[in-house]
Amino acid sequence: MPILNWNGKHLSPPAPATLIQDSILYPNGRGYPKANSEGRIILGDNLSVMRALLPEYEGRINLIYADPPFFTNRKFSARVGRGEDSRKPSKWKLAEGYHDSWPDLDSYLQFLYERLTLMHRLLAPSGTLYLHLDWHADSYARLILDEIFGAENFINEIIWAYHGPSPIKTAFNRKHDTILSFAKSKEYVFNADAVREPYNPNTVTTFKSSRKAGFGKIPDLERGKVPEDWWYFPVVARLHNERTGYPTQKPEALLERIIRASSNKGDLIADFFCGSGTTSLVAARNGRRFITCDESVRAVQTARSRLSETKSVFSFERDAAVENVVAFKSKKIKVSVAGGYVSLKTSLDIDFWEVDPDWDGKMFRSAAQAQRHARSGELPLELKIKIGGKVCVRLVTVQGKQFQLNI
Repeated sequence: MPILNWNGKHLSPPAPATLIQDSILYPNGRGYPKANSEGRIILGDNLSVMRALLPEYEGRINLIYADPPFFTNRKFSARVGRGEDSRKPSKWKLAEGYHDSWPDLDSYLQFLYERLTLMHRLLAPSGTLYLHLDWHADSYARLILDEIFGAENFINEIIWAYHGPSPIKTAFNRKHDTILSFAKSKEYVFNADAVREPYNPNTVTTFKSSRKAGFGKIPDLERGKVPEDWWYFPVVARLHNERTGYPTQKPEALLERIIRASSNKGDLIADFFCGSGTTSLVAARNGRRFITCDESVRAVQTARSRLSETKSVFSFERDAAVENVVAFKSKKIKVSVAGGYVSLKTSLDIDFWEVDPDWDGKMFRSAAQAQRHARSGELPLELKIKIGGKVCVRLVTVQGKQFQLNI
């Protein structure tokens, strides 16, 4: 098989991250304070984070979904306003999202190569990788995956098609992404019955009128069919109930199909390009454990906020090399505790806040949480909670700034 080469191609062991557990979040107090964690969110560069996870997880992760930068050489902004008119982008309130810019193609391919190699090591023998890219670099990635996984372990090239406006006037509109699926071995998980969908009504009508319509094959019309390798799901911009404002967010239905098809309940799912946290959110809702990681504070805070609405207890960790920037005082924030309620008053634009009702000064255990509604912009300013001792409150603004107040 041909092998793709580029200037500077190499594999050198990255220094493993030193992971510090910052907090544990119990959604709406579920399992507080003793329930075991079912997931991990990690703030840090995924290369050093994956290297740190190898001693514990090498050969143990059942499914990895990877949605890295696409080599677009663009800077993406996050929408932080709430209740805005989606048809008037000039009036959106924006903040920095993430950069997808590179000195050249060689540096981008090296970035992918090192990370995909570690993902291969982390996968279980029956595990599967789904790599999500688009026309900018998917052809290069296919050759890299052939080298790492072996071309014989290729499963699918999935086309995710969607609608939307396009500025292109000199070619057909580019309205699809490519998802490359590779297995660690021939003994991989694929749950066909978990992802079946109804046949097209035209197909049902055709078989009712002629038993020979399928060239002698009669499908089980009631059971439905396994989807083809081209999928249509609306982009998140059209899904008002899912939008977080994080750029390039992927729809939950897309991840649900992948997770249901290529993992079982109780399995461990990983996403090392966390973004808005859709993978971990869908994994938690479907009874899977998860590890998710991103180097962006905005990304991990978005994921934490979304996961606080599930039933999964999870930990939040960070690489010690990442500075923990938290303000401990602000005249614009007032918190009061009375009658089993913690109340918040602030002129700051708060996106998410949480309470530890028995703060030990070391590990923050979040037993109550509130997040700003994505559409209305409303934020609950009072949380009912049983106070056990010293109260600690943490807040995150829409700009990503973090505050902590010990009451």
